[in-house]
Amino acid sequence: MSARIYQMPKNAMQSGRARTATWMLEFEATEAQKPDPLTGWAGSGDTQRQVKLSFPSEAAARAYAERYGVAYEVVATPPRTLKLQAYADNFR
Repeated sequence: MSARIYQMPKNAMQSGRARTATWMLEFEATEAQKPDPLTGWAGSGDTQRQVKLSFPSEAAARAYAERYGVAYEVVATPPRTLKLQAYADNFR
């Protein structure tokens, strides 16, 4: 069982940064999805993919993974880049 730990990104649809300090632990897929013969929907017997755990810090997420023997990979948070632009630049 392996997992990845990452920090929640900012929602692209809103300007606020609520819940961006939250760290998530998601389990990796152990079984490929296959289409259901009756409905055609994709699914698998892997229930760990549905589990997403949230933690207040990276250290807490790492401690959880180490306590339960879960191999983990920490995905670095990309740096925020701001595009500062003045309204007057629209008319140049």
